[in-house]
Amino acid sequence: MTPTRLTLKSLFPCNARFINSPNFFLRSYTTAVKCKKLMIYEFGDPAKVLKLEEENLKPPGSNEVLIEMIVASMNPADMNTIQGTYPIKPKLPGVPGHEGVGKVIAIGAGVNDFFAGDLVIPNIENFGTWRTHNVVPISSVLKVPKNVPLIELAGISSNTSTAYRMLKDFVPLSPGDCVLQNGANSAAGQNVIQFCKAWGYKSVNIVRNRPDIDKLKSYLISLGATHVLTEEELRSTQLFKSGEVPSPKLALNCVGGKSASEVMRRLSQKGVVVTYGGMSREPVIIPTSLLIFKDISAKGFWMTRWTNENRDSEVRKYMFSDIMNLVVSGKLKAPAHSLIPLSKYAEAIQNITNPKGFTGTKYIIDFRLEKS
Repeated sequence: MTPTRLTLKSLFPCNARFINSPNFFLRSYTTAVKCKKLMIYEFGDPAKVLKLEEENLKPPGSNEVLIEMIVASMNPADMNTIQGTYPIKPKLPGVPGHEGVGKVIAIGAGVNDFFAGDLVIPNIENFGTWRTHNVVPISSVLKVPKNVPLIELAGISSNTSTAYRMLKDFVPLSPGDCVLQNGANSAAGQNVIQFCKAWGYKSVNIVRNRPDIDKLKSYLISLGATHVLTEEELRSTQLFKSGEVPSPKLALNCVGGKSASEVMRRLSQKGVVVTYGGMSREPVIIPTSLLIFKDISAKGFWMTRWTNENRDSEVRKYMFSDIMNLVVSGKLKAPAHSLIPLSKYAEAIQNITNPKGFTGTKYIIDFRLEKS
């Protein structure tokens, strides 16, 4: 079957004598497509600087497409961006949101590779996914298969890719090897657990103690975690000394402070710790003895930097293909999440920025809920 090509003429049929009138197309188009969006005019507290607004969209021009957003992730990096503390800052005023999935609903002149109904994800930072519609250059989006669940696609470029690259790029791992991580209940951490399970690695996962710790442990084990320990249990565990689990060659740190130090103490000789976050806002301190007697290495990882260096590479294409195959096969699913309409953004912001970090769920804007 030939894909449907949706152009302005088919989207807005009209009398031929008006067809060349730019004013007609603009008037018809803006009446038909009204965009709701979250805007910031200055950096600051997300609860204070975010504003819900509406705008009328212009038609897609040459090599542009009109997309209707379906879902959009709300990540800690988005909060940092709004606060103005993220290394890559958007132009102001602007729409936050790095990740999401949209559907092409109209194309501009010169567009041959996109059709109405195609699903797309952002291919640039600061895409501005927290909006119902957007007109964008075709170079700023990637087409994705329709058989991959939307929620998994909505996080593929950040947390899922972060977990994938950290397990692939720092230490050669074989089935039976052990990976140790803190912040294991984070979105990236849940992906690490599932990748380890799929690839045959053992994972020891550290979380902060909390009232519902048994429920959290059970959930992470259901994802494939080999062991789940609290930070206090890590200090006294005999898992590694007893040989029940081999000393980890790789440790992943997104917390910092004492948690990072305790994780590093369990590394094997010449083990590697990779830091990709600092939720405790405390520095990573490496005990001198570990550097001298174990010869451990400390590395850092930032997914945005990797993406900028590999945006159009075969390595990135293969990674996305590999991830999506795992999703379709049922070996990788989205982290625990809550779907919210755009209008309920304030509640999500309050929970995401909670310094206790016990939210236990990833918030995703589901624009379809606004229509229900």
